[in-house]
Amino acid sequence: MKPLFTSLLAATFAAGAAFASEDIADQYPQSELYSKPVEVIPHVFSAIGATAPPTYENSGHNNNLSFVVTDEGVVVVNGGASARLAAALHDEIKAVTDQPVVLVINENGQGHAMLGNSYWVDQGVDILAHVDAIEAFTEEADFILQGMQRYNRDKAEGTRVVTPNLTFEDSYSLTLGGVEFEVMHMGPAHDPGDTQVWLPQWNLLIAGDIAFHERMLPIFEGICTSCWLETWEEKMEPLNPTYVIPGHGHPTNLAQVRRYTYDYLSDLREKIGAHIEEGGDLAGAYYVDQERWKGLDTFEELATKNAGRVFEEMEWE
Repeated sequence: MKPLFTSLLAATFAAGAAFASEDIADQYPQSELYSKPVEVIPHVFSAIGATAPPTYENSGHNNNLSFVVTDEGVVVVNGGASARLAAALHDEIKAVTDQPVVLVINENGQGHAMLGNSYWVDQGVDILAHVDAIEAFTEEADFILQGMQRYNRDKAEGTRVVTPNLTFEDSYSLTLGGVEFEVMHMGPAHDPGDTQVWLPQWNLLIAGDIAFHERMLPIFEGICTSCWLETWEEKMEPLNPTYVIPGHGHPTNLAQVRRYTYDYLSDLREKIGAHIEEGGDLAGAYYVDQERWKGLDTFEELATKNAGRVFEEMEWE
């Protein structure tokens, strides 16, 4: 079976290499989805979102919406950025299988993970998220919804705030149709309640936002980058997945996401640390050398912000 998995994944990478660009407004104009779901390995599909910020043109589909088909039902990872986007994903699922969707897992508390929950709950589907993700979403829910309504305009129709009805703290396990799902919170990383979905028999990790590779990762205010690195070292590396579906960007492998996540964070912290040791201030931190990462999508939007936030973190370490 493994050679088939490998060939399918290689084909996905080859297709993705040409399309991993934030300059493409929409790859799938006949659908609200930014791209048509691809079968990463047998039974595991992902609709790869834009690597650009959310816009009307990409319908807010700028993260990966994945689903796993089993003989007893379908598990979806991410609710989507709106009810209409969730419905578009459901249409694609119905084209693949007659099995019902039985569970939706939100990978964090951001809008593009949770705002589509309103569609899924209306279908009678259970929704699962980490307790910290639910808390973070609930605190900002009205603001998140209004932000989506501003860029999505008529495409926001029917979307309302719905919080998950199932929660977990460390892990949540289920077996469906002979497929084992281990839903995990590895530890502090990109966002409160970051969630990963591990399929052990296929050695595949739906990693969420602990792992980036085609676009520059964003460092939000208050994020502990040293904790992110520690989580990676203690949980991500020992897991050693063969296949990785990141929160953004095409399916890949551990070495690729390590390079653009762990190595990027380590490099930026090293540069900021040297800047602080030389007596540098916040204004100067924005201009530390990040040329090595210039080829990543969203570099222009995020590089200086990331440097500033790492400075604010490290000056008190």
